[in-house]
Amino acid sequence: MRTAIRSRAGVATLFVLCALGLAHSAAQAQTLGPADGHDLPRAELERVAMGDEAPNFTLLDYDGEAVDLSGYRGVKDVVLVFYRGHW
Repeated sequence: MRTAIRSRAGVATLFVLCALGLAHSAAQAQTLGPADGHDLPRAELERVAMGDEAPNFTLLDYDGEAVDLSGYRGVKDVVLVFYRGHW
């Protein structure tokens, strides 16, 4: 009898802890995101469709050097990754 009560109490405790963890992560997810750029115009989503050639753009690399997409066109595959954070 005591084992069943302990088992149920353990399951209930685990459930409450999981619910609290999910609530905390949901509250944190709402605060994530860029701190700037809210005043930028919306992107034109129909401008490029899947399978279309990407438009040329320039970004700064880790060392602050400008990198053009056109410099890699036809030379190699390009994977673009955005890391969250400021460093």
